[in-house]
Amino acid sequence: MDSIVTAILLGIVEGLTEFLPVSSTGHLILATELFGFDPHQWAMFNVVIQLGAILAVVVQYWRTFWAVGMGLLRLEPISLRFLRNLLAAFIPSAILGLLLKDYIDVLLGSPSVVGWALIIGGIAILVIEKYAKPGELTGIGQLPLSQALGVGFIQCLSMVPGVSRSGATIMGALAMGIERRTAAEFSFFLAIPTMLGATTLELLDNREAIMSGTLASGGVGWTEIAVGFLVSFVVALAVIRFFVAYVSRAGFKPFAWYRIVAGAAAIIWLAMR
Repeated sequence: MDSIVTAILLGIVEGLTEFLPVSSTGHLILATELFGFDPHQWAMFNVVIQLGAILAVVVQYWRTFWAVGMGLLRLEPISLRFLRNLLAAFIPSAILGLLLKDYIDVLLGSPSVVGWALIIGGIAILVIEKYAKPGELTGIGQLPLSQALGVGFIQCLSMVPGVSRSGATIMGALAMGIERRTAAEFSFFLAIPTMLGATTLELLDNREAIMSGTLASGGVGWTEIAVGFLVSFVVALAVIRFFVAYVSRAGFKPFAWYRIVAGAAAIIWLAMR
């Protein structure tokens, strides 16, 4: 398959799944297996194009970021708490990500782990949806520090491919009594430092290849990354606008059942190959 076509397909997968509780990394791993891509050639691509999806958050919520930025300059308490909560939720995954990077890289090469994680995560969503009692609509800057830290520690579960970063943070927030819309938006905002950190690590690991002008063998380079970045940005922007309105009205059960079906199908397909 042509590398540009591959970049477009993977960009669509990333944009569709980054902010849904279905695991973008897991879907990229399964897509690599399904279409026969070389996972080593596309490993850096898969991480870097996530920045396209992150840019979609910045564009969609630019007014929020502008207001927080202006508030920080004026030392407004609500803006300071917004920044505090975002940093508090980011720190646990940043520390564990650095400590466990080699082990995480091993898991990223295991599509069977993705299948089982999709199923287990789907069951967890159904349980949380049934028993969690989310509170009233509030803002991220109004959350107590303990809840922000709790979301941060729960995000660490998403280091297992197939768990879903957005799924872990959103459902963890719901389990702690945070309202659906606030939980979803907190997950979006938390994706920014988290994915920037992951991309920075990947770029540092591949700095020699970047300096030499070749990111990987087989033609996977900056052109493919640029295409994947643009596609993931456009698709993710549409998904964000749809997702918040949808879950505020209908909840997360459809995503849970999708995870269970997709995970079971993946396990069966992998066993039959």
